[in-house]
Amino acid sequence: MPNIISGSAVISKFADLEESVKGSKLIIGDKTVIDSFVKIKFAGGLGDITIGDQCYLNSGTVLYCGNGITIGNKVLIAANCTLAPVNHGIKKELAISDQPFMESRGGIVIEDDVWLGANVTVLDGARIRRGCVVGAGSLVSGTLEEYGIYVGNPLKLKGFRK
Repeated sequence: MPNIISGSAVISKFADLEESVKGSKLIIGDKTVIDSFVKIKFAGGLGDITIGDQCYLNSGTVLYCGNGITIGNKVLIAANCTLAPVNHGIKKELAISDQPFMESRGGIVIEDDVWLGANVTVLDGARIRRGCVVGAGSLVSGTLEEYGIYVGNPLKLKGFRK
């Protein structure tokens, strides 16, 4: 299925936006910017990737479709972030390369007005609520409170936007 990209979106000629061969969709909203060296890869599942309006995905960011990614409006994603809504099997009776993917934890949902700092990793099942700020180098795997400011690995709530 072909990608659906708004005519007002700005996609760097150096971005790598794959098209799914299994029917997953990539939808990019109005005035969203996809910077150089962003990789959107349809691997690890059959989920869709939806990116809202007026978002910015900075250089080196990688999104896997996995179990799906939904990004709201006015979301800023800094350089070298990874969104991986998929979990690889780890049973000892199979070689790692032969493992199937594990059951979905629900994909990734990032609501409106969120900022992810550089090198943030977001995993399957994460819910980043409206207005959150996630500091550089953090690992997100659960649900974050609206307007929370989070940092670290393990992730810690440091306060709230005022």
